[in-house]
Amino acid sequence: MERTWNNKAWFLVLPVLLLVAFSAIIPLMTVVNYSVQDTFGNNVFFWVGIDWFDELLHSPRFWAALARNLVFSGIILAIQVPLGIFIALNMPKVGWGVPVCLVLMALPLLIPWNVVGMIWQVFGRVDIGLLGHTLEAIGIDYNYVQDPIDAWITIIVMDIWHWTSLVVLLCYAGLVSIPDAYYQAAKIDGASRWSVFRYIQLPKMHRVLLIAVLLRFMDSFMIYTEPFVVTGGGPGNETTFLSIDLVKMAVGQFDVGPAAAMSLVYFLIVLLLSWVFYTVMTNYGQES
Repeated sequence: MERTWNNKAWFLVLPVLLLVAFSAIIPLMTVVNYSVQDTFGNNVFFWVGIDWFDELLHSPRFWAALARNLVFSGIILAIQVPLGIFIALNMPKVGWGVPVCLVLMALPLLIPWNVVGMIWQVFGRVDIGLLGHTLEAIGIDYNYVQDPIDAWITIIVMDIWHWTSLVVLLCYAGLVSIPDAYYQAAKIDGASRWSVFRYIQLPKMHRVLLIAVLLRFMDSFMIYTEPFVVTGGGPGNETTFLSIDLVKMAVGQFDVGPAAAMSLVYFLIVLLLSWVFYTVMTNYGQES
């Protein structure tokens, strides 16, 4: 029997395709156009080819910002993923404590990024901030405006406070979806708590962990608002990530061509590293 296709179904997704084209593809093509041209103003452009990409890839400024991004994302993943798993494992599964814990975990996620930056900017100040004043009172020399280490610690702790809840909620969703039969079988076999985690809970959380790692990597690698509000990329350029450097180049210096080239390279790096994370974690799940 010959199978017939109803091509009218494409009309149902046509509005979505038009929306994506308007909000993503057209702006992306505009950036590609700017990345291979230069201008002296008056909306007059001339072709430069790959000169901006060549200049970018030979720029110490770009590689330094990229290194800061990689270090920051690595630290964030190394802390937030294990911490999120630990908190999710110790959250109640039944009773009145469940909604209370879920609400408390969701609260930081509801705060806008710029508000989070303002909160921690004031919180860490030595003169009026609770954290800065307390550390100074106990004899700890803390100043995130002048000391690079203090600036990094402040940004890392701020991101952990803001986004660990996302990992917790995803891991918790994976844990509550595990049937009780698995735990009953493990109890009959006399399995230890570590064995239950290693052979039951961790494999069942694999898919949600994949989502958590990808979301946290992409968000931490593209972080802009929080460090910009807290430190402005300083002291010096110590917390100037690629996103902050890109905005400075595009808005502050109005170097449209180099900024367009940098945004495309930035976009490709995020895609490449996300693909690596996805491939590694997917293959690991298949092997286990």
